[in-house]
Amino acid sequence: MSKAFTREPDSDNDDDDGAPLTPLVTPDGKNYITRGGYERLRAELFALIDEERPKIVEIVHWAASNGDRSENGDYLYGKKRLREIDRRIRFLTQRLEIAEVVDPSLHHGGDQVFFGATVVVADPDGEETTVTILGVDEANSALGQISWVSPMARALLKTRLGETIRLLVPGGVQELEVVEVDYPPPGVPGSGQEGAPP
Repeated sequence: MSKAFTREPDSDNDDDDGAPLTPLVTPDGKNYITRGGYERLRAELFALIDEERPKIVEIVHWAASNGDRSENGDYLYGKKRLREIDRRIRFLTQRLEIAEVVDPSLHHGGDQVFFGATVVVADPDGEETTVTILGVDEANSALGQISWVSPMARALLKTRLGETIRLLVPGGVQELEVVEVDYPPPGVPGSGQEGAPP
């Protein structure tokens, strides 16, 4: 029989809905995150569960009631979008379960680099770069934020003001001096309230 006359399953072959998601794992199995990052993930999770998923379920239900599902774009797109939403819900749930909220303001006024620090480094030519060390799920490189498991953050962690690090870069080894270490002051909204920094 020609493939044209066989019924295709509703799911796409490239979507593996049954496979468990493997969350990003840090070297010690923890998911350090600031209070603000934790709250953003939690808000996204609840928005998916309470708002977006019910809307898509309604669209799929409506589209399914229109008859032939094999060529029904609303139905096919809705089913695909539901799989994407469910996958993201599982991912966020797993990340929040292993999250350890850290309060960077505990180190406010200190000169040693820990999780949550904003660090200014200078190369031998005096060119400065500013980075903030945050959790895997909240770091945004476009804003100068790096994950605490990144090579640069790993090189910076536990160094002190005035110390020099050696960072392996595509052009070789680069030396960077720590010229400023800053933390948010206590009581700043979005900073963590518990946990111990790595």
